[in-house]
Amino acid sequence: MIRADADKAFDALARRLAAKARRLAEAQTAERLASRKGDPARWRRARLLWPLFAKG
Repeated sequence: MIRADADKAFDALARRLAAKARRLAEAQTAERLASRKGDPARWRRARLLWPLFAKG
């Protein structure tokens, strides 16, 4: 018999989604600050361009 534990799976999914949302929000905030400063280097920062793929 197959037994599924949906609560554990849902909790893990919720943690992963929350982590992704946090990375996106941090990148958006950093990009907005760099944009206000007129920093052209913001287009070369991988963590701002692809926050879900960049490490750290």
